[in-house]
Amino acid sequence: MAVKIRFARLGCKHRPFYRIVVADSESRRDGKFIQVVGFYDPLAAKEDTKKMSLNYDRAKYWLSVGAQPSDPVRRILMQAGLIEPPPMVVMARKGGESGSNDDQA
Repeated sequence: MAVKIRFARLGCKHRPFYRIVVADSESRRDGKFIQVVGFYDPLAAKEDTKKMSLNYDRAKYWLSVGAQPSDPVRRILMQAGLIEPPPMVVMARKGGESGSNDDQA
């Protein structure tokens, strides 16, 4: 049984509200879940304390036993500090070290 940490949508039409749930990967989005670990309200103000809440202990536990977060939940867990952000990849320029073509004139 693969376990995912993902959103379950609540709220009415044009007014979404999401619970962050731990669920079996084969269950429906709004179907049966194992545990609720938080909520997310995308329409709340940025400074509002009711925008997001997360039970850190339970989220850390589920990550430690192998639960895979979905991409939107992964972003929230990175903001909370539970997951490290992916390493930044620096691409080299195709022409080499020089940054401008003014030196050749």
